[in-house]
Amino acid sequence: MTEQAFFAAFFFPAAAVVLVFFMKYVSAVLQARVRLGQDEAYRELASKAATTQTETVAVLGQIQARLAVVEKILRDVG
Repeated sequence: MTEQAFFAAFFFPAAAVVLVFFMKYVSAVLQARVRLGQDEAYRELASKAATTQTETVAVLGQIQARLAVVEKILRDVG
């Protein structure tokens, strides 16, 4: 076996193994970045939902106050 064939027989499989592990590492990093982006989007959505819920409660309070006024007026008229 020539020296070049011997070198190729060990170099190419070793390079393939290193390349596979590198690709797995890059894949894990990309998945973590995507997961982080999704987590931030969910946090933002939850924050907006909490704000909207607070605003809804405030509006319902105003509606109840107005309804009480309307009921009082109707009792006074009736």
